[in-house]
Amino acid sequence: MEKPTRAVRRKSRGITIDEVAALAGVSPMTVSRVINGKAKVKDATRERVMRAVRKLGYTPNLAASSLAAAQHTRIALIYTNPTGAYLRELLLGLLRVASRTTIQLVSEYWDELDAESERRAARELAKRVDGVILPPPLCESRAAVSELVRAGVPVVAIASGRFSDEISCVRIDDFRAGKEMAEHLIEHGHTHIGFIKGRSDLSASARRFEGFQAALHEAGLALEPGLVQPGDYTYRAGLKAAEKLLSLRRMPSAIIASNDDMAAAVISVAHRRGLDVPRDLSVVGFDDTSAATTVWPELTTIHQPIASMANDAIDVLLRSIRRHDGTTRVLADHVAAHRLVVRDSVSVPPRARRR
Repeated sequence: MEKPTRAVRRKSRGITIDEVAALAGVSPMTVSRVINGKAKVKDATRERVMRAVRKLGYTPNLAASSLAAAQHTRIALIYTNPTGAYLRELLLGLLRVASRTTIQLVSEYWDELDAESERRAARELAKRVDGVILPPPLCESRAAVSELVRAGVPVVAIASGRFSDEISCVRIDDFRAGKEMAEHLIEHGHTHIGFIKGRSDLSASARRFEGFQAALHEAGLALEPGLVQPGDYTYRAGLKAAEKLLSLRRMPSAIIASNDDMAAAVISVAHRRGLDVPRDLSVVGFDDTSAATTVWPELTTIHQPIASMANDAIDVLLRSIRRHDGTTRVLADHVAAHRLVVRDSVSVPPRARRR
């Protein structure tokens, strides 16, 4: 696997698509097809391009090509119960694009609506906007999506596992991210690893856990059911899961939480129990939100480029909105590059230090 990136702040020139193409040994057009989720690219070629993207830290500015389509366009962001840190990153990305264009950004909070209420809200929304962005957990609401598609409104789901062929998706490779994080811990000598899942109704949560399982299998390690706890991406869920994991007769030497908020909760419980992180317990998260750097020690985590994913989502919507005749829908499955960010929350297991 590729070497993880240590979190440092530095100024550098932007990586170009030509540099990605040169490293991958393909044409810039092929790189463009891969990052835009286009078909007719061999799996081996796609994988080679994505390796180059991750190694160089390339983030395409897809929205730049569609700014002219933004005149007098109303785009809605619909959200319900997101984590605060995730929502801030998402809004930052959307506002940056909106500030450079005449896009009118509309936000609505759907407070835990049932399926029928979501359908009604979606029907009303479709009368007022040109496109819709759905972050988790609404990114996989079949009720909302079906109504918006029926009304002919372009929809982009952010951080979904591509559950529907009727809408576009901007996401990371959650399976690979989960696998890389587990491999990072295994390389440090951890064999008894706890895992706190994300929301059970989101495919991205399942893919992260599947990546974790794959890493264990490849390392010849058994999955111990007691080391897997449910979660829902909230800090409170992280507290509850951590209490259970750290109360086990043989507690894990490391814990993977499916987002940074739950990982921060794990660190809180560990400190309350008199455990040193990472000397007694290694803790890692996902997303690289502000929560990752407001705890002590700062979290090793998977960086999900949330702000730039919002930027890409607007680009996909604008390309769909330009199709005035309605005969062709622009459907994209855009996989953004993630990276493993190494900070101070991981060490070798205590047992290994005693040898």
